[in-house]
Amino acid sequence: MMNFKYLMRQQGVLLGLIGLMFLIFFAQCLFGNEWWEGGMAVPGEVVRAWNHLRSGSASSVDFKEFPTLLSCAFLHGSFEHVLFNMIWFWIFGALLVELLGWRWMLGIFLTTAFFGSLTHVILNREEFVPMLGASGSVMGFEGAYLGLAIRWPLPNPHIWPIASPVSPATLGLLAAGGVFMDYTSLMDGSEMSVAYGAHIGGFISGLLIAGLIAPRPRVSIPGFRRF
Repeated sequence: MMNFKYLMRQQGVLLGLIGLMFLIFFAQCLFGNEWWEGGMAVPGEVVRAWNHLRSGSASSVDFKEFPTLLSCAFLHGSFEHVLFNMIWFWIFGALLVELLGWRWMLGIFLTTAFFGSLTHVILNREEFVPMLGASGSVMGFEGAYLGLAIRWPLPNPHIWPIASPVSPATLGLLAAGGVFMDYTSLMDGSEMSVAYGAHIGGFISGLLIAGLIAPRPRVSIPGFRRF
């Protein structure tokens, strides 16, 4: 019971987010498409709304497009999509909760989800294929963890399956390799059903938040700072 109470006290907000994601997905399956399709981000529609706003001719329909840059992160296209996103969401989200607390984790989630979507829109301005999924914020969590690992000496993680020492150099190489693969896939047009731009935007925004403005992790090794 004590372990459960500790888990809920430390990760209650994170687990609540994950539960909400699954709840929304099951609601998508049960209640049809009409109520949630408007929550997906469509790059061409967002750009059109932005152009109308700049010209002073924006309508209420246009203003409904901008919140989709965040709402799309709560929607998923299949059970496998939400399941695998949530596994990685929990792993790196739990690490951020341990290091920075739930408020920073929640702020990083919302910020990287938004900037991931925005990056995808900027890179696909004329595309009208809807975007959905939390992978931008998952990459944002990874970028944030990398930023903390570069900036501060971190203790060994205690989150399964990351339960052994991971050096900043190793993590940096893996993270850089993953982002490079997203970039090359974006450039050569492969697997365009995947929003590589959202992955890149989420990762970079998470890296910048952790590298520039995040406080010292609560469990960093005392007496050291990398830069």
